Amino acid sequence: MNNIVWSDKQQATLAMPYHTFEANEGTPRSGKSTCCVSRYSWYLWNCRDKNHLVLAYNQEQAFKLVMDCDGFGLMYIFNGLFVMKHDDFGDHMELHTNNGIKRIYYKGGGKCDSHKAFTGLSLGSVYYCEINLIHLNAVHESFRRTMASKDRFHIADLNPPAPNDPILEVFETYNAYWQHWTIDDNPIITEERKKEIYNQLKGNPYLYKRDWLGLRTIPKGVIYSMFDTDVHIIDKIPKRFKAYEMFFAGDGGLTDATSISCNLIGYDSERKLTIMIRLFNWYYDKESMAMSTQAKEIVKEFVPYCRNFTKMRESDWFIDPACKALRMELQLLGIDAGKADNNAKDVKGKVKGLKVGIEYLQSAIEDGRFFVYNSPKYGCANFIKEIGMYTTKDNGEPIDGYNHALDEARYSNNYFYKNYVL
Repeated sequence: MNNIVWSDKQQATLAMPYHTFEANEGTPRSGKSTCCVSRYSWYLWNCRDKNHLVLAYNQEQAFKLVMDCDGFGLMYIFNGLFVMKHDDFGDHMELHTNNGIKRIYYKGGGKCDSHKAFTGLSLGSVYYCEINLIHLNAVHESFRRTMASKDRFHIADLNPPAPNDPILEVFETYNAYWQHWTIDDNPIITEERKKEIYNQLKGNPYLYKRDWLGLRTIPKGVIYSMFDTDVHIIDKIPKRFKAYEMFFAGDGGLTDATSISCNLIGYDSERKLTIMIRLFNWYYDKESMAMSTQAKEIVKEFVPYCRNFTKMRESDWFIDPACKALRMELQLLGIDAGKADNNAKDVKGKVKGLKVGIEYLQSAIEDGRFFVYNSPKYGCANFIKEIGMYTTKDNGEPIDGYNHALDEARYSNNYFYKNYVL
């Protein structure tokens, strides 16, 4: 760890006063993580609190990005001053400092119920690795865990997220001290290497903006990129639209978000086209409400609201086949909820399964057959967040994330498309 050369940005960051919440956002290889880990180590050595937490999408990342950090992590900074241990709260580094023993736990926070692993643990600080990949339940719970700390500190690093990423609300809520980083802030990147990287990125607008300029851009491979918020979101139901069917669709799980939509199918007399309007959305993405309680709220509050607004009774319910608990709870409350068409048996040329349903919804959007009503009560905020972040891997396979509202939208569209369009 001798003779480390820091850039001006890194030196200024290491020397500045500590803020309760610091967010360091910028391009890959900008030197932000190495600097943040070093800054965090100084805090750990001097703080008065005993328990601390490193959070990443999974535990492996938490270890690699902060404990190891390519040879610049806490294990190297505190070489000879710690032992790795495990207790009732999990794996941690037991650090021996001049003012007592510090325990730095490292955990994964990418799942809906990840926060349960540290609920009840009083913390002095939290380090977030790529905070935008950590579930919001874990982020919010981590802030609650430090409320009684003596030297409260939260520090996060991340690459530029999408412009509508919910993590940006976290920055506002907790008054983050935000810093922007680019590759120019990394002293080990030579001018020759910078030129090489620039030439690689300049031909791809998304990569150039995100990985060179460090700007927030819509992710590469957005599955429903044809969805235009200026076109496909409507603030009122057109008078030319005559509805003749209303139905519900849903997706949910014990550890995932629950999303229920109320959908209208009808005729647009001006365009002479049968269309579907995603009218209302009941969405729950927390852990405190049991499935039975969720079902009661859906049946006692959401469903009557939809029926009163449309002056219609639903024709059917389509719930994800994997959501047995939700279907059973709805049935106990008098809702005959059937299994949704999840495209498991669909084949369209060389395309099979899920991708067929995605193509159907893409076509409905492109053909002007799918619209979303911006309701003031049961609105489309969660749908909009997901549709800008639901992407594919490099091999073209959809990434199983940010797709709870979008999955049930696909179920809704499967019913509409197969019965009214094909």
